[in-house]
Amino acid sequence: MKLPFEASWAEIQASPDLFVSSVFSCLESEFLVLPKGHGFVEYPVFEKGYEALKQATAGFSRVDVNTVLRVVQETPIAVVVLRAMLGLSPPEWAYLAAQRSGTDVPQGFARTLDRGIRKAPLVPLKARMGKATTARLSAMVKAACELLAHGAPNINPDSIHRLDKADTSSGLKGVQSLAAIGVPYAMLLYERFLGRPFAGHRDSVSELIGDNLESAIEDVLAKAGISYRKTKHAERLPGFDQTPDFIVPSEFNPQVIIEAKIAEDDGTARDKATRIQHLGELSARGQPPGGLRFEVIACIGGRGFGVRREDMNEILLATRGKVFTVKTLNRLVECTRLREFSSAR
Repeated sequence: MKLPFEASWAEIQASPDLFVSSVFSCLESEFLVLPKGHGFVEYPVFEKGYEALKQATAGFSRVDVNTVLRVVQETPIAVVVLRAMLGLSPPEWAYLAAQRSGTDVPQGFARTLDRGIRKAPLVPLKARMGKATTARLSAMVKAACELLAHGAPNINPDSIHRLDKADTSSGLKGVQSLAAIGVPYAMLLYERFLGRPFAGHRDSVSELIGDNLESAIEDVLAKAGISYRKTKHAERLPGFDQTPDFIVPSEFNPQVIIEAKIAEDDGTARDKATRIQHLGELSARGQPPGGLRFEVIACIGGRGFGVRREDMNEILLATRGKVFTVKTLNRLVECTRLREFSSAR
């Protein structure tokens, strides 16, 4: 089956569906494997935080602010354990803490605190805390202690409270019970079903997942001796209302644009297809009339791109067939204008 970058523009226009199928045949997905990234918490470390909390509170029977605050200062990973018990994201926890205490607890502070703890989970916080940090952390701990003590309130039957979980629905009694006898497996599976396994970690490393593809592209360009500019996240470039991932040879003379996109669901793929399509439209405004301002290349991966044929059709038309996957990256230079910029011999 001929691949789109091997075909002429006229062939692609005549039979786009044929080339959609050829791209689908090359798509791969690695959604079962996630990068750990800097700040991944291994279970033994997480367990140290859990045990520190459990021991200091006598099996969660004495969960008071001063005790818990002392634990999280001495064993910071206990903050992550406490957040897992609440079932909240760092910004959500910060919001509730500010609301309950009147203390200014910015959501950015909670994100930074959480990220810093995950990077150094067992380094005591005392040495890194000023007055403002201590006040904000105290407000968060106080809110956590109150929420865990009260458990889930009665609400309308058509809604569910975030604390209505196996361990926290009945307040500290439930926490104590599960800490003493272990979690019923069916309930653990049910709550995992509600929360999606690895969801929080996947969100935290979403950019790293795309880095694998970008690194592979960089290897190809470097081996070919091609000058290129790799842009940074959210960077702004003159002449581009949407910043591409790679520009060859530079942003001052863009001749080839490479978009590296991974999508593991069709909704994300739809958004990324639109970005590639927009770059194709931007290129079509080139000179002379009917010519191209620059060549657009799409390097894609993930099962999301293999769901909607119409999205892939748009990508093919926007790039005039210059669509590559991890399997076909070895042909990236020879089948595009990148060969004009290669200095390799």
